[in-house]
Amino acid sequence: MPPSKPRLSPVHRAAMERNPWFTSMPRAQREALLGAGELIHVRRGAMVFRQGDPIHAAGGGFYGLLAGTIKISSLRQDGREAILAVLEPGNWFGEITLIDGSPRTHDATALEALDLLVVPPEAFAQQMRDVVFANAVAAMLAARVRMLYGLTEDATLRSLRARVAHRLLVLARGDATQSLQLRRTLMLPQEALAMMLGVTRQTLSKELNALAGEGVLALGYGRIELRSIDALQALASTG
Repeated sequence: MPPSKPRLSPVHRAAMERNPWFTSMPRAQREALLGAGELIHVRRGAMVFRQGDPIHAAGGGFYGLLAGTIKISSLRQDGREAILAVLEPGNWFGEITLIDGSPRTHDATALEALDLLVVPPEAFAQQMRDVVFANAVAAMLAARVRMLYGLTEDATLRSLRARVAHRLLVLARGDATQSLQLRRTLMLPQEALAMMLGVTRQTLSKELNALAGEGVLALGYGRIELRSIDALQALASTG
């Protein structure tokens, strides 16, 4: 289906308004960004972009996720996959290539059918001429660098249990969203969490079952219920 100028539904707008980064901008900048985008629909399993795609690849741009979930990942030649983030409605992504002109750094795959707002490169460049929007993008990048530093620290200095606890807390705030509100139920397969942590499904299962045995969480099919946020925070902080 060809792209059309967005006629965002109340549900789409509500998803955007739940994102702290988006709502940090004045309304004029928010409306200008939404107005610069084109609404497209992406089927489940399709790739929004691939690692190595150039800046002007067909359909490329700065993306606002209106509905559905997206997996940001990297696939090695031996078939192993690392999931870096799972994006939920309200998130914006794809800015790195538009800023430095280099190819896409990772794959972005639709985990379910998506509604996407695509701001083309030229329109993004125009938005970046506004100092308020440019400062907001800088703040977004700074937040992501902080998160990456945290994940690097996890991988090099913390025990696996502390890494599991920290990642569960990050996911409880929407992963990339980092909402102020914390959810106690995560709809996430254990295999996906294992890929995020860079461990095997069996290794992760042992840690999760141990935490479940201590009453810290409860496990269900494709679901993890966080029963003790305080215990998870203590584990994450002790390392």
